[in-house]
Amino acid sequence: MSKTVGDFLLERLSEWNVRRIYGYPGDGINGIMGAMGRAADRFDYIRVRHEEMAAFMAGGHAKFTGEVGVCLATSGPGAIHLLNGLYDARMDHVPVVAIVGQQARSALGSDYQQEVDLHVLFKDVCSYVETVVSPAQLRHVVDRAFRIAKAERAVTCIIVPNDLQEMPAVPSPPRAHGNVYSGVGDASPHPFPSDDELRRAADVLNAGSRPAILIGAGALGAGKEVIAVAEKLQAGVAKALLGKAALADDLPFVTGSIGLLGTKPSWEMMDHCDTLLMIGTTFPYSEFLPEDGKARAVQIDISPRNVSMRYPTEVNLIGDSAAVLRKLLPLLKQRTDTEWRERIEVNVRKWWRALELKAMQPASPINPQRVFWELSSALPDRTIVTGDSGSHTNWFARDMKLREGMMASVSGKLATMGSGVPYAIAAKMAHPDRHVLAVVGDGAMQMNGNAELVTVKQYWKRWSNPNFVVMVLVNNDLNQVTWEQRALAGDPKFAAAQDVEPFPYARYGEMLGFKGIRVERPEDILDAWREAFNTPGPVVIEFVTDPDVPPLPPHITFAQAKAFMSALAKRDPDAPGMIRQALREIWAGLGA
Repeated sequence: MSKTVGDFLLERLSEWNVRRIYGYPGDGINGIMGAMGRAADRFDYIRVRHEEMAAFMAGGHAKFTGEVGVCLATSGPGAIHLLNGLYDARMDHVPVVAIVGQQARSALGSDYQQEVDLHVLFKDVCSYVETVVSPAQLRHVVDRAFRIAKAERAVTCIIVPNDLQEMPAVPSPPRAHGNVYSGVGDASPHPFPSDDELRRAADVLNAGSRPAILIGAGALGAGKEVIAVAEKLQAGVAKALLGKAALADDLPFVTGSIGLLGTKPSWEMMDHCDTLLMIGTTFPYSEFLPEDGKARAVQIDISPRNVSMRYPTEVNLIGDSAAVLRKLLPLLKQRTDTEWRERIEVNVRKWWRALELKAMQPASPINPQRVFWELSSALPDRTIVTGDSGSHTNWFARDMKLREGMMASVSGKLATMGSGVPYAIAAKMAHPDRHVLAVVGDGAMQMNGNAELVTVKQYWKRWSNPNFVVMVLVNNDLNQVTWEQRALAGDPKFAAAQDVEPFPYARYGEMLGFKGIRVERPEDILDAWREAFNTPGPVVIEFVTDPDVPPLPPHITFAQAKAFMSALAKRDPDAPGMIRQALREIWAGLGA
């Protein structure tokens, strides 16, 4: 059989070192799927339950490997389904290439079945999107899509009409006007600040007396350098959510997360600092940074478009965080006045004590904070933790202590529900020897997590370490939105929209052949976690928790307090529990 365009597409992917593809079949990609069958020895094709999950997994692959993630979908509805996962990758700046089918070229523009204008569909989410209209064009479209995705940490899309997929391949176009040639190979930019920029940045940082550091996903892999700079400046370090795994939470000067999901020490440090160093972050909430003009600021980022967009910075250093910090470090003066740093460390110690007190407060039946507090000591070394979006994200951000060598991520800037389980599957596929934990709320589990457990069932026996834990925080409420309605809009809970239908998650896991654990008593939490991580196979563990435990921000504004009281006055159906748990939280927090 002669080589088809589908065959050549997969050959080119192999040359780009693609080994794993997440996808869902359909007649719009029959030619590619046929070629996939002929190339089964070269690819690990993971068939998901829904195309959105393929995009999430491609993004998760990129997050946990640094490689380009690849997803594959059919034309029309399959392509549309990819969008949310692709936007998640775009907004978290990870490289993903989407390959999608399209109707036959002769039918385009005729309002054909499943014909969608894919260029319009993908033009916002993708940095490069192109339809292959000739076999001779495929080579350079594939090469450009991968080179751009890798270099710009972006999403790109290759559209291949179904009639083209079965045509004879043209690996090398004719040497004629109108044809172009391309090659395989990264072209990653390596910008670096000048010596003058480094000196100016050092002057700003050396002049301050109360320095603060904020790190994000761009600081992953730069932990040693961040620690060295923090020690020299005697600074504290706050972490944006995607930077949680960049530094261990047991370091005494790490103030933890920042923002609505953040900690009191991070809030106080930002409120009182006179110098700010931001490293690899586009943290969006300016109200949690110093007041405008109150602090002098330096920012380090790989992309010029990301700097001075949340806070006015005097010096912007463009380049890889670790490399820039290594060059900056010798220019920084060793600070001998330790009063500011000691104050930060005292606040951190008090905060951890207050968190433990909050976690141990009684609730009906379980305080969700305790679930995460107990988890910290039970986590095996090098665990990869994936989080979803919901009230549990607060406890992931604040209460869970990550240690050195662990990895973690959530849907950052998009903050979409449904990312936890597919992220975890991608992490396990990339690192089959490591423990993986997905942290999911019951709303997100019903949205798509339950379905993707079928994907786990299909593949888990291939993993060298088969332990794979999905934790479901059960409160029968879309809890984060419920609290946002109360605290931001002053509206009571609207039960018709917010209630989550009860579902037997652990028993469902057992139906799939997994270990199922249901925890209803606080004294059983730690033993349940240990059992989950010691199980040689997948585990679904559900904790029945109290939806009335408030995910209080580190600093409550008058407007938020007023809105909260307004919700109570409007006869919120959960008002008695809300008042009880809020008073317990406030009382326990007085120690911080």
